[in-house]
Amino acid sequence: MRDTTRLSGECVGGVLRQTVWGVAAGLLLAAALAGCHGTLARGQTMNLSSSSFQASKIPARFTCNGAGVSPQLAWSAPPAGTASFTLIVTDPDAPGRTFVHWVLYDLSAAMRALPEGVPKQGQLPDGSRQGRNDFGDIGYGGPCPPGHTPHHYHFTLYALDAKLSLPAGATRAQVEAATQGHILASGDLVGVYQQ
Repeated sequence: MRDTTRLSGECVGGVLRQTVWGVAAGLLLAAALAGCHGTLARGQTMNLSSSSFQASKIPARFTCNGAGVSPQLAWSAPPAGTASFTLIVTDPDAPGRTFVHWVLYDLSAAMRALPEGVPKQGQLPDGSRQGRNDFGDIGYGGPCPPGHTPHHYHFTLYALDAKLSLPAGATRAQVEAATQGHILASGDLVGVYQQ
């Protein structure tokens, strides 16, 4: 005669193992799906792109040889807790120093893109503000490199856990000082232009 107590214990043990594995698999699936929403951890990289560029080349329309309008930009979802974005555009290939082409801050955390041709004014209708570039102007100043060698323009977007609340016209140095300790994530897009 078979020991039914032992048999039912083995069945219960098997059911419990299957249940534990099912719960574990469910938790792993939930964690994986949470990652599909594009939420980043602090210090991670966002994807920054532009439909205005041709591969990595900046068309003349966005430079001093064209209309000089700002390019379209888009970015991926930032980390949880993002309160604003800051964008700084620089040319490290400029002679003697890194040249600042655009300083834009207090962009809404809900934004995922900038349209082409952001107006060159200090206070924008959406509440964001623009700083002073190294041409001495407010807003975007397009590439205008001397000579005929390629220059690399770094569009760097920062997700911050606070608004900077600086007045319009702030410099890159002022904005970078205000972002210290508040950067959750960043993204960098490099565009190339040659006269």
